[in-house]
Amino acid sequence: MLHTITSLTVRDVRFPTSLEQHGSDAMHTDPDYSVAYVVLDTDCGLKGFGLTFTVGKGTEIVVCAVQAVAALVVGKSLQEIVSDFRGFYRLLTSDGQLRWLGPEKGVIQLAVAAVLNAVWDLWARSEGKPLWKLLVDMDPGRLVSCIDFRYITDALTEEEAVEILVKAQEGKQQREDQMLEEGYPAYTTSCAWLGYSNQLLKQLCTDALQSGWTKFKVKVGADLEDDKRRCRLIRQMIGPDNTLMIDANQRWDVAEAISWVTSLAEFKPLWIEEPTSPDDILGHAAISKALAPLGIGVATGEQVRGRTHTHTHTHTSLSCRFLLQCHNRVMFKQFLQASALQFVQIDSCRLGSVNENLAVLLMAHKFQVPVCPHAGGVGLCELVQHLILFDYVCVSRSLSNRMCEYVDHLHEHFTSPVVIHDAHYMPPKDPGYSCEMLESSVQSHQYPDGDVWTQIINK
Repeated sequence: MLHTITSLTVRDVRFPTSLEQHGSDAMHTDPDYSVAYVVLDTDCGLKGFGLTFTVGKGTEIVVCAVQAVAALVVGKSLQEIVSDFRGFYRLLTSDGQLRWLGPEKGVIQLAVAAVLNAVWDLWARSEGKPLWKLLVDMDPGRLVSCIDFRYITDALTEEEAVEILVKAQEGKQQREDQMLEEGYPAYTTSCAWLGYSNQLLKQLCTDALQSGWTKFKVKVGADLEDDKRRCRLIRQMIGPDNTLMIDANQRWDVAEAISWVTSLAEFKPLWIEEPTSPDDILGHAAISKALAPLGIGVATGEQVRGRTHTHTHTHTSLSCRFLLQCHNRVMFKQFLQASALQFVQIDSCRLGSVNENLAVLLMAHKFQVPVCPHAGGVGLCELVQHLILFDYVCVSRSLSNRMCEYVDHLHEHFTSPVVIHDAHYMPPKDPGYSCEMLESSVQSHQYPDGDVWTQIINK
């Protein structure tokens, strides 16, 4: 593994998904799914590929942040990095000047995630294994040495983490074989973006049902009557026994959220996701209390904060609970300690790559909270599948109340695209972290000079 990193390049790659309303919701009406795309070159020819996800404008800021940390990476060997991965993680997240822009959150953490994702990809490629298999095969002590336990030892110590992994050695091979045969359960967000027509909604639902999907999420929040129309249509399409979730993407004030969701209660949603500001903890508590008699849970994710509420839903085996995605392990620690969430929603790019996600997976297991990852965008499905496979095989050992989000967009731009079979993620087989994009796609979609954007800009 004496692969010395000789250069780091990062490019702004954007896909004009806004033209067909892919990814559209009540707050992000015209997203252009994008990535800051990182390539590490080494002196022996082996490359590492990484990315972090954005929605268009601002990708250039993440690119600048990646360039700002590049000097901390170039010149180091892979062996030097992975022999003290905890130290290398701290080096990137704790630079004496750059950390002022975080620390461990925001644009700097997105940039660090892109770089570290490329390092993990490089490591897995050097071992000739897909990343999930690299993690599964790793000795518990070695794996734990990749995690920065600073700020979380009051919730999880290094010794406890090793103990969790050692206990999970029993039956590990059987669970790995099960995943290779069956895959990991998923839910779809691809059928009901806010800007889709009735005809397209019906066609996408029909196709999804025929492909084995049973859990569907619908975007809401722009117009109440339109939401009723779309939820009614989706519920009629999927039937009474399948799961329906709704997501407002932080659209409403507190009272407005309560009123709006009450009007949608007839469609029996499992949860309303992000009803108000992601920072309004008391607002989420008020919404949760008001909606509890209706059998509707409140979910908040994708940005930073939320509160939880639990009660039984009569139309699904899952419970109505808050769903939370945080921007670092410290926030996850606090919500777990406070018994303030029932689902952990990790993200492969908002957290500090694999290193920080490992910490959250282990904390979630200690607190007996299931993990249901956020995915979609550009490459998030490709990346997070590795993490959730590892979680089942080596940490949680359970599929109860667990599912991983899936969005059927832009996979064709990757050299090892995600494989879904019967609404399950099938384990990747190619070496690496599934981050590598087709060079033709990168060149044509590079912003603003790629052919795709040149044509759009010149219209």
